[in-house]
Amino acid sequence: MACNERLRVQAYFDGELDASAATEIERHLQVCRECAELLASLDSVGGALRQAPYHRASVKLRSDVMKALDHEAGHSRALSGWLPRGAQFWPGAASGAAATMFAAALAFFALVPPASTQLVNDVMGAHLRSLMAEHLIDVASSDQHTVKPWFAGHADVSPPTADFPNEDFRLVGGRVDYVEGHRAAVLVYRHGAHTINVFTWAQSGEALPGVVTRNGYHSVFWQSGDLVFCAVSDAALDELMALVRLLKEI
Repeated sequence: MACNERLRVQAYFDGELDASAATEIERHLQVCRECAELLASLDSVGGALRQAPYHRASVKLRSDVMKALDHEAGHSRALSGWLPRGAQFWPGAASGAAATMFAAALAFFALVPPASTQLVNDVMGAHLRSLMAEHLIDVASSDQHTVKPWFAGHADVSPPTADFPNEDFRLVGGRVDYVEGHRAAVLVYRHGAHTINVFTWAQSGEALPGVVTRNGYHSVFWQSGDLVFCAVSDAALDELMALVRLLKEI
């Protein structure tokens, strides 16, 4: 019999749950193999879709769509004159609202790079997987001179590493994970009861999202030279930003 939480797992994957419900699902995933496999399957399909070629709509296509919307709006206004007086307002309002929402959605997809959403999905998914499975650390050490050389033979990049015990950001090790098809180096820090994953991969030229919060987890993106970094945790955002500032000063 299928688990009753399958629909909420799908909502969790889509980032549609609030922090409390997301925490419940994370606990459920630790004990329900069926739902854990479902989440892994969703993530796998999402990864395959992210590898599919993306083609931005041409200027002509966007222009044609906007002209069609303008024509539809004008057509709706013309039809409203044939309606009884009491019936004119609501259909016109509904039609106008629909046209407005569609235009807003078109503008969103035209102006916001889909890669940014995909990138956030990748790092958030990798962070959550590291917490649920026994794959948080591949090399356990607080010694930066141990962790950095290990990355050289296992990841596509070997980022600068540092331990900040005085600021309560303790380096506990590192691992390799995958972000948009890259073998990313991941530094793992402990801050109080929180785990912080700091992903690093080679810069690919795309715009970075900046700061994104989803289901109680924060992700902070930045770039230094040819490397892209992203710190992810459920720690308070100001605490996560404190670690980011320390890393930028290395």
